[in-house]
Amino acid sequence: MTSTKVPVLRVYCTAGWPRLVDACETAMLRVLAKKVQRVNRTGCIAVQSYSNHWPCLFPQHGPGTKHTRAIILVPWQEQIVDHHAEEFLRGLFHSDGYRVINRIRRPKKTYEYPRYHFSNESLDIMGLCRKSLDQLGIGWRMCKPNMLSVAQREGVARLDEFIGPKS
Repeated sequence: MTSTKVPVLRVYCTAGWPRLVDACETAMLRVLAKKVQRVNRTGCIAVQSYSNHWPCLFPQHGPGTKHTRAIILVPWQEQIVDHHAEEFLRGLFHSDGYRVINRIRRPKKTYEYPRYHFSNESLDIMGLCRKSLDQLGIGWRMCKPNMLSVAQREGVARLDEFIGPKS
């Protein structure tokens, strides 16, 4: 007997950032979905859509957590990410990153400057982030094995141009 289950793409968004929820729904509708549902959960909203074709767009999907399996883009996905590096980075930083004001206190003065952090347990996803930053000429450094930082003024200003707030 065959299963009649239809694959579902489900993205969990923090309820406190309604514009990100809207952007997620818009993206699903632009790419494939004919209908998108929002399911309220405690502290978040699940944006979801059912389609037999989602696995075609995400061949990396599989059982288990993403950091325990290879996340390698197929050639057509690489072309899209390379061509849309800014949008790709915006998605990464909105999902697993943040912009913060770094404060360094000295005896006579406190220095403050913005910086971006991105963290992910998947080495493959971290590599995709670094590759896109390199492609755009944005300097970064690894602060921890699972976290990178963009702290140079020029790099932060460049990310500010296209990432925007998570509101």
